[in-house]
Amino acid sequence: MAVAAAPGAMGALLASRVRMAAACCAPLGPRWRPPGSFTGPGVGWAISVRGWTPAAGGATLRRGYSSELKTEDELRVRYLEEENRGIVVLGINRAYAKNSFSKNLVKMLSKAVDALKSDKKVRTVIVRSEVPGIFCAGADLKERVKMNSSEVGPFVSKIRTVINEIANLPVPTIAAIDGLALGGGLELALACDIRVAASSAKMGLVETKLAIIPGGGGTQRLPRAIGMSLAKELIFSARVLDGQEAKAVGLISHVLEQNQEGDAAYRKALDLAREFLPQGPVAMRVAKLAINQGMEVDLVTGLAIEEACYAQTIPTKDRLEGLLAFKEKRSPRYKGE
Repeated sequence: MAVAAAPGAMGALLASRVRMAAACCAPLGPRWRPPGSFTGPGVGWAISVRGWTPAAGGATLRRGYSSELKTEDELRVRYLEEENRGIVVLGINRAYAKNSFSKNLVKMLSKAVDALKSDKKVRTVIVRSEVPGIFCAGADLKERVKMNSSEVGPFVSKIRTVINEIANLPVPTIAAIDGLALGGGLELALACDIRVAASSAKMGLVETKLAIIPGGGGTQRLPRAIGMSLAKELIFSARVLDGQEAKAVGLISHVLEQNQEGDAAYRKALDLAREFLPQGPVAMRVAKLAINQGMEVDLVTGLAIEEACYAQTIPTKDRLEGLLAFKEKRSPRYKGE
């Protein structure tokens, strides 16, 4: 990791990291009120990212969906309702381009994620495809071929940035891979906390076939997910795995046989998200923060981060509600306070 330091310097470094952890956890305290939260009746609507306006008309979807959006929208943001309230679904919908990352899609994803990270009502985010058989095929190469060399780097940087923004969302994120996830598509899934896939799905970082390397975090997140040696093998060979193979190497958490509707992974993701809903919202956020930050440092520093994050849950109303509910033998009613 870093070069060896004298005990005094190491102590200073540790103290600095603890302060960093405390500073990162502080916004999650009970008095935190995020700016720009959706507090009106629109929290249950499907939202067009292009204009950030509620979709007009449309029938109510099954399984607690909110209203349907117009078919031309490339990104559909749905705030689910009823028993699924608190779950938000980001649905990519570029069928004609296999859900590949275009300039417009990247811009819409960034805008959607920016709203989600400051919305206290959001409990879990599911990233899925609205296109059967496709999750995301990576960068839009038809658009890429029209770029000159000076444009490529900045565009890849924008893709990397929006994927990082998804990775840094404070709530649990689940990638539902019901089809092809190649290149940037797999990098998008790797940025999520949990990945589930249909057995028929295909996944791989195939950039070396195009004489480039993964540029959306793949060279960093894949080794962290499955180990350095195997990650190198997969990137060097540009190998594509099916769902069963991906489960065997630890790339995904769950693999399912695809159903007739083509949404087996999404249904599993929805089941997992429902499992998360009853838990304390503040606890969920600081647990994710503690795990994410702790994985990047040594164990001693990680334990200090955990202590700082745990401290953020002690003064919350939710913690007291949890104890009271246990005493009264009832389900707790958490408010995220």
